[in-house]
Amino acid sequence: MKQILEEIIGYQQLVVNLKKQNMPVDVLKSFPEFSSPTRSLKQAVANSEKGIIAEFKRRSPSKETINLKADVMEIAQRYEQMGAAGMSVLTNQRYFGGSLEDLQLAKSVCKLPLLRKDFMVDTYQMYEAKAYGADAILLIANALPSEKLEELAILAHDLGLEVLFEIHEADEIEKLAPKHIDLIGVNNRNLRTFDVGIQQGLDMLPHLPSDLLKISESGIQDMETIEKLIQQGFNGVLVGEFFMKQQLSESNTSK
Repeated sequence: MKQILEEIIGYQQLVVNLKKQNMPVDVLKSFPEFSSPTRSLKQAVANSEKGIIAEFKRRSPSKETINLKADVMEIAQRYEQMGAAGMSVLTNQRYFGGSLEDLQLAKSVCKLPLLRKDFMVDTYQMYEAKAYGADAILLIANALPSEKLEELAILAHDLGLEVLFEIHEADEIEKLAPKHIDLIGVNNRNLRTFDVGIQQGLDMLPHLPSDLLKISESGIQDMETIEKLIQQGFNGVLVGEFFMKQQLSESNTSK
């Protein structure tokens, strides 16, 4: 898993360097969304009973096919209708089949706070996220050194974006000061064994700051699991594959 992450981070930096040449930050600042107010994902989760952040994801490195023909505008509207607190949009094309245009399109049809979920490695991506309509960004503890995480988090907040800080082990919380974190994402994947299980995340709960909103991620396959996680102390859940497959099933049934 770590080798895959290192490969992705390296590739992502190459992509960002190319984008900087083709679309400088000054151009991004001219986008209409750049000067628009953002919606608070943190507040939406806090005010929600289950705190569901529903994810739009066509595929992943481990699963090449989840829902390749998914229409982001249709699904964004469905997520809003089902009462999701927010929506996560994968914007990485190579590994997840996503794009920044998906983020734009979701923003155009729903009022949910939007999380740009990608491998954030450069300050440029903070400006990009704001320009394309994100309300929050993901930072992965395991992907970057503390100094870089802090630099990106500070800029995100300066731009009005919230930060979902994802950890795989409890001690990773120390890589970023709580003042830079709006929500903690607790990933249920064990990076040593690659196993996914909600107990992985539940075991971390007692070691996390009590005043931060906690989001359970990965391996959530049914509503019963969601309810259990909330009862055990999580404030919300980030669910992608389960909902995306549901949408695919409903789409096939309606044909």
